[in-house]
Amino acid sequence: MNGEINLEKLLNEMTPVLSDGIYIFASLERPSQELLSSLEPIGTFKENEGLTVILLKTKADEHGIEYEGLFKCITLNVHSSLDAIGLTAAVSSKLATDNISANIMAGFYHDHIFIAAKDGERALLSLKELA
Repeated sequence: MNGEINLEKLLNEMTPVLSDGIYIFASLERPSQELLSSLEPIGTFKENEGLTVILLKTKADEHGIEYEGLFKCITLNVHSSLDAIGLTAAVSSKLATDNISANIMAGFYHDHIFIAAKDGERALLSLKELA
């Protein structure tokens, strides 16, 4: 099933949903597979400095993982193509106009926006206005 590439259609059908959980970003130098399995990260990215993990705050606290900032996640419930042009720009521009910082991650099916937990509801309303 191919994802949508038409920007107008993506924006009209993006249906943003705010997660219930509170997430954190952390960097781990050499995590074991056992630790990663226990942390159950929803996202990872390998950088020169370490492995960035995105996980629930409760898991980080349980394992003594250090982090800065608390985040909510908004998922755009439209199957966007990885080749789509303009969705990330439109979303980040709208949030920037409303003075909301955004960390956008693309999954295979959906885009996910991590915003400061305190801005969660405001960001959701902002994106609903864009849609």
